[in-house]
Amino acid sequence: MAYALAGSHEPVAAANLFCVLADRHPQAVHPAYELIEMLAACKRRADAEPVLREVVRRTPHDGRALEALGELLIQLGRLDDAAAWLQKAVALRPDNITARNLMAACLSEQGRLAEADAIFRAILAEYPNDARTLANRGALLSTENAADLALAHYRQAIALNPHDARVRLNHSIALLKDGQYAPGWHEHEWRFRLPGRSAPRAATLMRSLTPDLNLRGKRILVTHEQGLGDTLMYLRYLPPLARRGAQLIISVPETLAGLVRRIPGVHHVICNTQPIPPHDWHCPFISLPRVFAATETPMGDLAPYLTADPNRIRHWRSYLPTNGRLNIGLVWAGAQRPDIAEAQIVDRKRSVRLDTLAPLGRVPGINLVSLQAGPSAREMTDMPEGMRLYDPMDAVRDMHDTAALIASLDAVVSVDTAVVHLAGAIGRPVIMMDRYDNCWRWLSKREDSPWYPTLRIVRQTRPRVWSDVVERVSAILGDMATQVAT
Repeated sequence: MAYALAGSHEPVAAANLFCVLADRHPQAVHPAYELIEMLAACKRRADAEPVLREVVRRTPHDGRALEALGELLIQLGRLDDAAAWLQKAVALRPDNITARNLMAACLSEQGRLAEADAIFRAILAEYPNDARTLANRGALLSTENAADLALAHYRQAIALNPHDARVRLNHSIALLKDGQYAPGWHEHEWRFRLPGRSAPRAATLMRSLTPDLNLRGKRILVTHEQGLGDTLMYLRYLPPLARRGAQLIISVPETLAGLVRRIPGVHHVICNTQPIPPHDWHCPFISLPRVFAATETPMGDLAPYLTADPNRIRHWRSYLPTNGRLNIGLVWAGAQRPDIAEAQIVDRKRSVRLDTLAPLGRVPGINLVSLQAGPSAREMTDMPEGMRLYDPMDAVRDMHDTAALIASLDAVVSVDTAVVHLAGAIGRPVIMMDRYDNCWRWLSKREDSPWYPTLRIVRQTRPRVWSDVVERVSAILGDMATQVAT
């Protein structure tokens, strides 16, 4: 009843029931905690806030309620507000590991990594075998590129709690970021055991490739799993499967279908709710690297492994200015996924506002061409002073159109989005403006990528600070324009 009332916008009545339940079970997790993810699954995460604030108002000395409100505010990006409530939670229960871990998580999201680490170290000094804190500190150490120490923390956490799927998945990410691909891909299969995830049937899940595994004539279903960027990155494995004689049935979102149909060896492409044809093996896209890990092509085909239709390229070229300047595609924000807390948190760190990129508009010898899709494209209604953006995106129908448009450009500048993968996959020059705590696939301490030879990475030197990134990108574009002019 409490959940129903909360979902029906009756926070006072819902909070009343939650408080009654919390009082009956003082040692349990607060019953309102689950409300956060329940509403998030309906893309209504913010609707949990009035309920939790009312719970805190009624029971201000229940640290569990303060922790729930603090975690929600972290997910909503209101970090200063979250820190204030979590400080109160820690003050109420200074020995409570949950409150202290949440406080460290909040500080980490604010970019206050040293302060967050101090909390983790203090907890571990008192509770050296707390698996959750070991894993959380491992994640922070991986952010700081202290790979050996991060992996040691994960190993301790796994020894203490070997069946925690979240810890095992984060361990895999730390391995991959350190370039330990084979064990990392194996460990990455733990994602199927996360709450709410459905795993492929074990009987048909694609085996890792070995010399004695004959794929000739086998029907392999390969399915889209997470973001568009992941699928674009792993399309490189389809041609090697086809060369082994497999018949490929590919399930992808409609926006990718046109590009996928152009890949040699793809037998059949299905989208959305179309029925799944009979098949011998099933392989989600993100499992393809695990399948190929022990082969002579562990990273699939080299880029470029995607092509746009030449007629489309000619069509989109007509949309671009022909004034002798370089045409540079620009993306400043990623897709928002309000139902996934981790994705929201990452998006706030990887995306920028258009006005942050105002210096790019002052680089001589270039035209900026918007490749931005989604709500962030509306920022062009209030352009930074001195910036001009050519915007063909209203006519773009799918990623095949986007690929043809990118193929017509001289280069692309983007934050870490699917456009980076698309530009890299078709072999176009791409400059990625990367966040400090970067995705595993971009490794660490390097500006290039083994996945995309045409990619150049310009990474933050301090968390949340983009000014020096924009300055360096401006200099790179200026040098490119000068070379063309001379």
